[in-house]
Amino acid sequence: MREFSVPADIKVAPDATLSDAVFDAERDDPDRVMFRRKVAGSWEPVTAATFARQVRRLAAGLMARGVKPGDRIGLMSHTRYEWTLCDYAIWTAGAVTVPVYETSSAEQVAWILGDSGAVAVFVESDEHQATVGEVASELSALRHVWKLEGGALEELAEAGGAVTDADVEQRRKTPTPDTLATVIYTSGTTGRPKGCELTHGNFLFDAATTTDGLRELFTEGASTLLFLPLAHVFARIIQVGCVLNRITMGHTSDVKNLLGDFAVFEPTFILAVPRIFEKVYNGAQQKAHAGGKAQGVLFDQADRTAVAYSEQLQKGRVGPLTKAQHLAFDKLVYSRLRAVMGGKVAYAVSGGGPLGARLGHFFRGIGVTVLEGYGLTETTAGATCNLPDSIRVGSVGRPIPGETVRIADDGEILLRGENIFRGYWKNPGATAETLAGGWFHTGDIGQLDDDGFLSITGRMKELIVTAGAHRRAVPGPGGEQVRPWHDRVLRRCQRRRRGRRGPADDRVDGGRAGRADLAPRPGPWRRPRPRRVAGSDARLTPYRSAPTPCFGVGRSGPAKASRSRRPDTSQRHSRSTQARPAVPIRSRSAGSSSRVTIRSTTAARSWPSTTKPVSPSSTASGAPPLFPATTGRPVADASRNTMPSPSTSRPPRRVRQGMANTSPAA
Repeated sequence: MREFSVPADIKVAPDATLSDAVFDAERDDPDRVMFRRKVAGSWEPVTAATFARQVRRLAAGLMARGVKPGDRIGLMSHTRYEWTLCDYAIWTAGAVTVPVYETSSAEQVAWILGDSGAVAVFVESDEHQATVGEVASELSALRHVWKLEGGALEELAEAGGAVTDADVEQRRKTPTPDTLATVIYTSGTTGRPKGCELTHGNFLFDAATTTDGLRELFTEGASTLLFLPLAHVFARIIQVGCVLNRITMGHTSDVKNLLGDFAVFEPTFILAVPRIFEKVYNGAQQKAHAGGKAQGVLFDQADRTAVAYSEQLQKGRVGPLTKAQHLAFDKLVYSRLRAVMGGKVAYAVSGGGPLGARLGHFFRGIGVTVLEGYGLTETTAGATCNLPDSIRVGSVGRPIPGETVRIADDGEILLRGENIFRGYWKNPGATAETLAGGWFHTGDIGQLDDDGFLSITGRMKELIVTAGAHRRAVPGPGGEQVRPWHDRVLRRCQRRRRGRRGPADDRVDGGRAGRADLAPRPGPWRRPRPRRVAGSDARLTPYRSAPTPCFGVGRSGPAKASRSRRPDTSQRHSRSTQARPAVPIRSRSAGSSSRVTIRSTTAARSWPSTTKPVSPSSTASGAPPLFPATTGRPVADASRNTMPSPSTSRPPRRVRQGMANTSPAA
């Protein structure tokens, strides 16, 4: 049994809620651009003051329609600005969001809304409204169906005219960190989908911890364009992290025009699934070879140089010849590849499956570092994470601060931390089984190395029961536990190593895990750096007064080299994210959430914690609507009832190694 933990450096205040960040941003920096939304084909800015006003008036409308604290409200829509707006309005009204994938069938909608006891549901289009209408007779608790494209938001805002801002503020402060924030339904291997209960504290802890570790991404002037389904916990935690850190965020679900949106929006970081990166690589490679032999040869040389540069960078020293070649190819090839993603992307967060070591090295070599992590819906997306200055390509990184990872005697990954969900909705039996012994049992098999990097090697259900009733796993070429057919594929890929390799080969054979030249130099989770620390609020105290070691490792045997592997095609109810050890916290000029206390190894920092009442805003006659319609939504295919994937509006296959759970929400 091996165990690795990182001390927590963030403590959620006892009165903190997810809506605090919205109204603190309005108070501290009302003109900050929090969102850019596509209206009539152009990206229009939405300031902190505008967003807070819309959230407040929409929450007032929900209260006027009889929504009470703790009521569940469904949300069925593509990724768009209104999704985030409704989510925060629901939280501000003290209610609970129940996401529903936009391509869910009537049967799936009936189960999710019926099991959760939803009293209302937001739908995006006529098609969604018709789907809910098919099963409305089965939903005894459902009282309201509001259509986003039918002016429902304006109607709700008008209905809440009699509800004062003071009433909204009082309702907003009703929840605590232990209050339920959302119920996300995920598909298991058998039976009906189970609802994961995630609290305000789960989201605040995970978002604040993870984004602080990824401070190179969540920094002043940063922006991102969300295109993964917000019904998925992966995109949801990024949404919360952006609002918490006041990062400009855009929404789109029109994947066919994604590159065009990248060119206009110019994000500084993105989150995606591996197939997006594969498409970028394969598209560039095919285009280069179609342009003639010379261009094909140039791309292949640039490809090899990018991988070599990243591998040498991971070893700690880049040779002068490789450095010179990399500099030349950066002007000829790499800059064009970065331009495809908008030209400003420096980092990407990948989830939904293993990226593959070679593809990861390729993108880091061209100047876009892809960070992989691991987690599940039950862990509020983030459990482990590679970081910009603490990365091991091919692994899913170290635990986030406050998280403990244990490898059980049978190889199963066990997790414990403040981001772990409180249980399955109305399913105490499954909750007791999953949280047995105070640990969350992931069902995944993994390995921890001496530096605390986690690698996913298989699934518990892939263990084979022999005639003697002993469980065993078929070992792969690198010692990992895989299925018999996968064993043959891996061995076949080993024989192909003498020939030309591509990203797909690494995705199958797991890269060159176990090779000494890929192991980074040992060191702490992140090197401490002195930073200016902002003054703390008197109501908030440091989580810990004395610094502690960044992490500790307990082991009962030698570490084994691990290899990533192709994910299973079956569905699973889990998700992924990442982390880092306790470090000094850099002060941010942008500010952050109001009631999250951060502990530094040198001093304590607390974010502002009071919310100033804001006078109600009025709209003059003839002024633009409070909720202008978002454009750019793709036309839905009525014939599809499959669940959406982040890159094609259907969720990817079950997670093996990635930042988020890839199982559908129904």
